Amino acid sequence: MKRIQLFISVFVLLFLANKSEAQLSRFSAEQFVNDKGDTLQYRSLFPDYDTLRKYPLVIFLHGSGERGNDNISQLKWGALNFASDEMMKLHPAFVIAPQCPEKMAWSNFERNKSIPGKLLPSPSTPMELVMELIHKFITTMPVDTNRIYITGLSMGGYGTFDAIERYPNFFAAAMPVCGGGDTSKAKDIAHIPIWIFHGAEDAAVNPDNAIYMAEALRKAGAHPGLTMYPETGHFSWIAAYNDMQAMDWLFRQHK
Repeated sequence: MKRIQLFISVFVLLFLANKSEAQLSRFSAEQFVNDKGDTLQYRSLFPDYDTLRKYPLVIFLHGSGERGNDNISQLKWGALNFASDEMMKLHPAFVIAPQCPEKMAWSNFERNKSIPGKLLPSPSTPMELVMELIHKFITTMPVDTNRIYITGLSMGGYGTFDAIERYPNFFAAAMPVCGGGDTSKAKDIAHIPIWIFHGAEDAAVNPDNAIYMAEALRKAGAHPGLTMYPETGHFSWIAAYNDMQAMDWLFRQHK
């Protein structure tokens, strides 16, 4: 098992080598342990901050393929975009990219063949850890608590919906990518700025998830964004996280 994990880590490192070394080096490796002894590996990006102002905080939730404990795989898709020179110049922010352990998930929805799933009463252990980490982080860092954003892809897209539906008064905006949520909770999150992204030909996560959530939100009085990329499968996050209009929108949002 250790050899397999080492192989995966080496593969991910080689993949990330094609990205800017500076972007990767800007994410420090951290570990959070709660009072019960549960552990969450995460990477953190810091702006060039000072004590004169506060900065937004972005929570980035990866997909199912990046689960583990190597504390680097979660940077494979999307997260490094927040560490580019351009992004750090235009939108300096704290970014937390946690890594979900193997065989676990960010969200806790009732799983069946129907769309959508129903949000179950208790959060998953990884989601519980993420929220505990956030609460600890904002007590020690100059975070603007009116500008805490959450985004994620695939499993992390579900996790994004789970988080805002479970904690509807905490986040300032959400950007779920190729995920899904509980449409019956639309009224609870109608006040949150949300921009949904999906690939029209996604064979892994049914695009109807995005359509049904957007429709439910509109019926609840919200005005969500919905971008459905034509001729795109599951990798809709490539376009989503390279869309500067979307990034500008995200960082404009305040509670």
